[in-house]
Amino acid sequence: MPSTVVAHMDYHAAAHILRIVFVSGMIYDYKEVPEAVYQAMKSATSKGTFLNKYIKGHYAFTKVK
Repeated sequence: MPSTVVAHMDYHAAAHILRIVFVSGMIYDYKEVPEAVYQAMKSATSKGTFLNKYIKGHYAFTKVK
């Protein structure tokens, strides 16, 4: 998953939480994210562009680190 913005991402299906680990080291949990959105992000050519267009501003989040 090469990305200049997203280092890693995990999806917790039972809780519908998408965890994004940024290259900077910051970690955010996005809440109530449908699994289909996670799958689409996994398939996206640019993870950062997908994140900015379809995740940020659309789902509540918690900064973990």
